[in-house]
Amino acid sequence: MPMPTQMLVQDTMEEPASKVMKKVDISDVDMEKGSIIIEGKTKIVYELPKAPGKCLVLSKDSITAYNGVMKNTLEGKSSISTKTTCATFSILENAGIKTSLIQKVDDKSFLAHRCGMIPIEWVTRRVATGSFLRRNEGVKEGYRFNPPKLEIFYKDDAKDDPQWSREMLEESKLKCGNLVITADEIDKMEKMTVAIFEILERCWQTKNVSLIDMKIEFGVCSDTNEIILADVIDNDSWRIWQNGDKRLMMDKQVYRNLRGTEITDVEMQNLKQNFTWVADTCHQMAEEFRNSLEISKGQVVVLMGSASDKSHCEKIRNTCDKLAVKCILRVTSAHKGTEETLKILSKLEGESLHIPTVIIAVAGRSNGLGPVMAGNSCLPVINCPPVSAQWATSDIWSSLRLPSGLGCATIIDPEMAAQAAAQILAQHDVVVWSKLRVQLFSNWLKLKKADMEMRREMQQE
Repeated sequence: MPMPTQMLVQDTMEEPASKVMKKVDISDVDMEKGSIIIEGKTKIVYELPKAPGKCLVLSKDSITAYNGVMKNTLEGKSSISTKTTCATFSILENAGIKTSLIQKVDDKSFLAHRCGMIPIEWVTRRVATGSFLRRNEGVKEGYRFNPPKLEIFYKDDAKDDPQWSREMLEESKLKCGNLVITADEIDKMEKMTVAIFEILERCWQTKNVSLIDMKIEFGVCSDTNEIILADVIDNDSWRIWQNGDKRLMMDKQVYRNLRGTEITDVEMQNLKQNFTWVADTCHQMAEEFRNSLEISKGQVVVLMGSASDKSHCEKIRNTCDKLAVKCILRVTSAHKGTEETLKILSKLEGESLHIPTVIIAVAGRSNGLGPVMAGNSCLPVINCPPVSAQWATSDIWSSLRLPSGLGCATIIDPEMAAQAAAQILAQHDVVVWSKLRVQLFSNWLKLKKADMEMRREMQQE
């Protein structure tokens, strides 16, 4: 195993404000190519001498398999691969995953943050197929992994990219960029890998396509020294089956299956059609994802019993904004304006035919608003009473002690009420689901950072 020449003691998950990656206007970047940083079978990465911390990733028209045993030229593949990668990375960036992508430059290349690549392929599997079956006798094809199965492969063409265990990776202490990969960084990559897979799995499912498995790579960003998703994700990176049917595979496995045969022009044309369809679909998914950030598919309607509760309701709306959920604030009282309240409810019921809707009722003292909504509608209702120090027990009790047959929940914290509403909408909104999924990772990461800081303090005592 490769060993580092120098050990570094560093909190690899610390992201100082001064070092957070910033968006770059490509028109301000001098794209003059310098020397080749690395050249692989399907792409070339160029240094940009006048743009420190950045590089140019140029795809080739090559298609290969079995570590170069199979190799052909697929005209137009460079453009197809670049389009697929940029679209896929765009989805993940908009969901909140940090990637090396800065911006697409032209049909064949994109500008990226320069990274010290970690020579590990992280493979996530939802369905058992391919090499997994060969390495695990007795497992039937189609076996579903819940949670997804995670595997590690060390990048070494001469040894056919051998599979590594978690323990091997920890003990190797790979030095990438200015970072030594320790157990903490491995934890982060494991969590990120599964989150990335599950987000893309949900996106593909909107097109009735099953993401069967996928491989990705990470790098250490030279500007921030943090681990980010790097390299590419194109049609070489995954198995995807339309309708979940292996016979309708649209990925590079179609090419692999031609091993040992004379590949005809017709077969190469079929491959190109498949790859083009994947690139176009990824681009469409990216556009839909981006549009949903601006125009939410669902809505949370906050009904407050008094305008004096506005500051409480603004906290709900702010959280909804972070989760890409449209939030509308209304003022109505079930006690003082029953007719008007029911009129609002009727309108929301009608809108819900086209816009999935969750109601959050904000009423203190005697909460009749939430129960009235729940008793006259099939829409989900969440009580979020603005409790006061003097009357907290009584105010909450009026939301909890409901008449029989009512199903409205009660959540005291406004941010958590917004999150619960988003979780309801996320069942049919991939953008909201993805935002929530990244939030789970972020919550874990905060705890990891706190634990690392605690360990560091203990060592200094």
